[in-house]
Amino acid sequence: MFKGFFRQEIGVDLGTANTLIYLTNKGVVLREPSVVAVDDQTNTVLAVGEEARAMIGRTPVGVTACRPLKDGVIADFKFAEVMLKKFIERVSGNRGFMNPYMAIAVPSGVTSVEKRAIREAAITAKAGQIYLPEEPMAAAIGAGLPVAEPTGSMIVDIGGGTTEVAVISLSGIVVNESIRIAGDELNEAIVQYLKKVHSLAIGERTSEDIKFRLGSARNSVENDAYEVRGLNLINGLPRTVSISRDEVREALGEPLHQIVEAVRRTLERTPPELAADIFNRGIMLTGGGALLQGLDELISDETEVPVFIADDPLSCVAIGTGRMLSEPTFRRVLEQCISQN
Repeated sequence: MFKGFFRQEIGVDLGTANTLIYLTNKGVVLREPSVVAVDDQTNTVLAVGEEARAMIGRTPVGVTACRPLKDGVIADFKFAEVMLKKFIERVSGNRGFMNPYMAIAVPSGVTSVEKRAIREAAITAKAGQIYLPEEPMAAAIGAGLPVAEPTGSMIVDIGGGTTEVAVISLSGIVVNESIRIAGDELNEAIVQYLKKVHSLAIGERTSEDIKFRLGSARNSVENDAYEVRGLNLINGLPRTVSISRDEVREALGEPLHQIVEAVRRTLERTPPELAADIFNRGIMLTGGGALLQGLDELISDETEVPVFIADDPLSCVAIGTGRMLSEPTFRRVLEQCISQN
């Protein structure tokens, strides 16, 4: 009899690499890879999240482990909506949620068609009112930047599929740029380097592991190495090669350059008063890419602006979407992004 008196508020970071869910008064309650394992014959979902990620590159004939999101947006609608529904069910348990208010962060460069796909996935997950705030705004709120004040705040959110750069003031985005170069492209750069230099084929999980272990954006005194196992492209047999930190930095050079250039272009378009604020307050890095060793120093060197990493860069977008729903300070932000199309 009390169902109608309570409405759950759910913030969602539906990311290319990972999905995070935030519940009001509870914080981030789910953090799972955005991966689905599918039976090709029956077209049914066998697993989602971490269980499905463990299958990548290891599935038998007839089973495919895939990521239904690409470049921050839905690439496979059916499996994306099933994945989101399964994740919502996990956090709701046996209680279920009665048409919750749901805020799902989207890249600032998203199209109306891509927005519609995300909204329809939320409807399948039994959402009531749906909001689609832009990722840089959500990340800035989650990182604790004073977005509602008349001062300039700059956020650089480097996720799995997109890098979002934005200058924010008075609850609005003043200038921004969204590029579809982020964590996935860094992984792919390592894959291509090993093919070209070492004639070695590796999978997605191996390249990501190399990035975590040896990835860096600047020269370092350490030049440790890592033994990489893969397939010899010359004779088709398994092979092990040693790759150094310097080699990985060389492989990541081009995508990192494009990320830095996006930051520079955004700064160049920023109004002078806000640019002065940013110079005094610095640039905030969020997203998984913020954890790449030396990236904050690289951006600072190239822009001559202080750069800081958020306390919990992986959770900022999810926390921001949740705070938008629960805190009156950010009500204006939500009112601007009610999904109507």
